Amino acid sequence: MKISSKITSPIEKEMKKFEPYYKKNFDTKIPLLNIITNYLIRRKGKQMRPMLVFLSAKLNGTVSDGTYTAAGLIELLHNATLIHDDVVDETYQRRGFFSINALWRSKIAVLVGDYYLAMGLIKSLEENQTEVLRIVSKAVKEMSEGELLQIEKSRKLNITEDIYYDIIRKKTATLIAACTSAGAYSVGATDEDVSKMHDFGQNLGIAFQIRDDLLDYEKPTWQENHQAMI
Repeated sequence: MKISSKITSPIEKEMKKFEPYYKKNFDTKIPLLNIITNYLIRRKGKQMRPMLVFLSAKLNGTVSDGTYTAAGLIELLHNATLIHDDVVDETYQRRGFFSINALWRSKIAVLVGDYYLAMGLIKSLEENQTEVLRIVSKAVKEMSEGELLQIEKSRKLNITEDIYYDIIRKKTATLIAACTSAGAYSVGATDEDVSKMHDFGQNLGIAFQIRDDLLDYEKPTWQENHQAMI
């Protein structure tokens, strides 16, 4: 059995149930919006963040309706940030396919990202998940700070090790921490356990980003070797 299968096997049932739950957010009367959201849903990623919500919830209790709300909110937020990032970075591919801004231009991409974020906020309020909304809103704030800090420091080329860790904590780790803490909170975990799950998610996110950055440094060498073989 693959490592990924071992990780997802405890929440296989929950992830299957999450799929139609998540799709219900996009039942609109706007044809263009339906076309774009269907395009995104068909090309979804591994849904690592909802997985972390469910794994954290199961570790601390029994999965509840609030767990699905938390997972949906975070997945909506994550996709909104990806869409906006592609606009900011002028990226025209995502996961091997054309990005939204490449196909429908930046203005539409920004509006779709805003729609995703708004749907997540509305769903949380409808389900009275105000604490989960607070957790995720704090993550959005820190992610924005991390992006701006990285832009500022990359222009001045004065990034220290401490600043690097601050950037990756805010940009990447804070959303992973939101997944694990929101999952724990959704099943009634104690404040202490929610805090522990937050710290676990933050450390996991930092490790994930460091590994991703190291792979970026290895890419040129891999490409040179590949070209030499050709």
